[in-house]
Amino acid sequence: MAPHRKKTVLDFMRMKEQGEKFSYLVLYDFTFAMIAEQSGVDMLLIGDSMGNVIYGYDGTVPVTLEQIICHATAVRKGAPNTFIVGDMPFLSYSVSAAETVANAGRLYKEANVDAVKMEGGRRIVPHIQSVVDAGMVVHGHIGITPQSVSALGGFGAQGRTLEDAVGLLDDALSLQEAGVAAIVLEGLPADTGRLITERLRIPTIGTGAGPYCDAQCLNYMDVLGIYQMFTPRFVKRYANLGDQIRSAFGIFFDEIRSGTYPAEEHCYALREGERERLQEWMASQQP
Repeated sequence: MAPHRKKTVLDFMRMKEQGEKFSYLVLYDFTFAMIAEQSGVDMLLIGDSMGNVIYGYDGTVPVTLEQIICHATAVRKGAPNTFIVGDMPFLSYSVSAAETVANAGRLYKEANVDAVKMEGGRRIVPHIQSVVDAGMVVHGHIGITPQSVSALGGFGAQGRTLEDAVGLLDDALSLQEAGVAAIVLEGLPADTGRLITERLRIPTIGTGAGPYCDAQCLNYMDVLGIYQMFTPRFVKRYANLGDQIRSAFGIFFDEIRSGTYPAEEHCYALREGERERLQEWMASQQP
């Protein structure tokens, strides 16, 4: 399969202007990145959601910059021709502008990402501007922001009243003015997602924000039905690989216990004539 051309921020702007939707997938490793690129994905995010689905943390807060860099490096190797975004984990930004730029720069230099993503609205505008001024691409993220979910009071949908929807629009406009190239909208009513999408020049990426966003994003674990601890309302499963994997593991373990695996076709053979020589040698070693 011929490699597809990696899209740029200008391509995504053009797609928004022309009403062309694009795809955005969250994943964390080389093999699935390779498959996603072969399938034609437009954009990949190495999300701090790895804290839940890869490391078994209670949330995203414990995820470190080093973990994001490690996984982003693997994803880049698997998808060299895809636009890749690296999440900025909790406290890797918004502490100071200098530290924010340095940490974003590490993602660029060590993992070869095309953009970094930061959660938050107007309060992080100075930090976004500092990274943009340093020559890097930034994506915003508003609505449900998992790094600050305690302050939100949980994972409930945001922007469900006029006042809250307008407040999120103000956040989005502030981020756009600060120079972000796209904004993730998570956990919003479809009407709120539409309001923000129609008012912005830059693309919106919806994850549970309705059909009007310029792109749609899901976690590959949810798309494939692998992660089964919790399924948000907005997730659509396109496969149930979790059940198939569980079944395959069970059959494998049963065949080990019964001696069915490995069979002869799974075993390597000695070179011609060497089996007899080995048997003779073994017999000569008998006491």
